Amino acid sequence: MKAFDLSQIKAFPYEKREKNVLFQTEEFKTRIIELPPGGKMPPCKMSEYVVFIVLEGEATIEVNSEKKDFKEMHCLITEPATLSMQTQKGVRILGLQITATPASAS
Repeated sequence: MKAFDLSQIKAFPYEKREKNVLFQTEEFKTRIIELPPGGKMPPCKMSEYVVFIVLEGEATIEVNSEKKDFKEMHCLITEPATLSMQTQKGVRILGLQITATPASAS
């Protein structure tokens, strides 16, 4: 069992995002994403399914050129896509990447 107090996890800037990984297996990865006010995450082509849960703050998240505003306790679930985000006030997100397994492999 792994247990985490998400309020106590220190987040590193985007450039050091690998330090934000809480847990990782071959099938999935969990991390904290934190952007300061005015912060941005550049477009990233994801080959995995992605789940974002906004813990604090607000962000505009873009999925394949479609933008949507998210605030505290909102959740995004998307198939593999190109993602980016920006925030005016700052945001803290729990992110999960889940490996997309081809149907023939199941």
